[in-house]
Amino acid sequence: MVSRKKYSPREKLSVVLEGLRGDYVEKGPKDFLISGIKKNVFVLGLVSLFTDISSEMIYPLVPIFLTSVLGAPVAIVGLIEGIAESTASILKTFSGWLSDRFEKRKPFVLGGYSLSALGKLLLSVAFVWPTVLMARFVDRLGKGVRTSARDALIADETDSGSRGKAFGLHRAMDSTGAVIGPLVALVLMAVLKEQYRLIFLLSFFPAVLGVALLFFFVKEKKRQTFGSKEAPRLSFAGFDKNFKMLLLVVVVFGLGNSSDVFLILRAKNLGLSATLVVLTYVLYNVVYAAFSTPAGVLSDRMGRKRLMVGGFLVFSGVYFALAFISKSSYIWPLFAVYGVYIAVTEGVSRALVTDMAQPEKRGTALGIYHTAVGLVTFAASLIAGLLWTYIGPAATFVYGGAMALLAAFILLFFMPAG
Repeated sequence: MVSRKKYSPREKLSVVLEGLRGDYVEKGPKDFLISGIKKNVFVLGLVSLFTDISSEMIYPLVPIFLTSVLGAPVAIVGLIEGIAESTASILKTFSGWLSDRFEKRKPFVLGGYSLSALGKLLLSVAFVWPTVLMARFVDRLGKGVRTSARDALIADETDSGSRGKAFGLHRAMDSTGAVIGPLVALVLMAVLKEQYRLIFLLSFFPAVLGVALLFFFVKEKKRQTFGSKEAPRLSFAGFDKNFKMLLLVVVVFGLGNSSDVFLILRAKNLGLSATLVVLTYVLYNVVYAAFSTPAGVLSDRMGRKRLMVGGFLVFSGVYFALAFISKSSYIWPLFAVYGVYIAVTEGVSRALVTDMAQPEKRGTALGIYHTAVGLVTFAASLIAGLLWTYIGPAATFVYGGAMALLAAFILLFFMPAG
């Protein structure tokens, strides 16, 4: 038996720091590597962690700020979220395709994270709801620019047998930021006596830290994926029927998957205080973070389709329950179960998309996928807001649960195993 050297905590820390400065996958001791995870993937996870601390410091507060401080109706909340998400999502196809065409991912990722940081500054000076719309648009514009290129970079750095794990780890680090962010917001709300705009301003600083990590520590290697092939075109040509069927499933599900602000508003509607609403959102993200990496690993072993079907069914159950519950105490277990749904679908779906695409078309495929998600989010959020306003909260969640059941049926019976 070969004995392995044991390293002290200080030695382990030095290896991690050395890894951030160089490629610790090649230089550092293998004992400290997460199997299948390279340096760029790890640093991108850190970037997402700090960016999500920033974003989630404000995300659960925005609908409360809009309705309670600015006096905007719920329908306006749905309109703002829908426009911000869908308009920005159109860029996800173009940015993904351009990252394929120019064979460069980092400039798009860096530009996108920078725009999102700027959005936090705009939100801090909002005194009317159109300013909130502009701030949310700039923030989501940044997400549109960066997301496809970033996910393609993760796929570029990972072999297919570890891709679910890589995306799962990234989602876990991202959602860990979504746990820390609301907790920071709660402390700031207590200390600053609910000065929302000042909290929005303070959220700018972790976003800047994420941009700095990306700028200094992510080293993109030059890719030559085309060879004698023509650079990829912005079209469906070259994508097989399985990819198109997956897009159909995504659209059907997405039409009922409105913005999570409606879950937050439902918790508030059932009588939870603003502080408790934020804590339920923290619980959701704790579960999301805990299950994301195991779900990714499981998808590498047993296939991604089964997990996605299960995730859709969990989503449907949670939404139907939210439609009919009358006690606020039920919100806590439902938000926890909702975290399981997102953990077993978010990273797994991205891994499935990259499995279906050739390396030179990964950015384009991810862009088409993310754009489809974003466009139907606009419709879903608008429909959800109208149903809530003119029929009632239950109608919003019955509709979402029914669409999730339909998507699960299509995925289970009309798409080959994957």
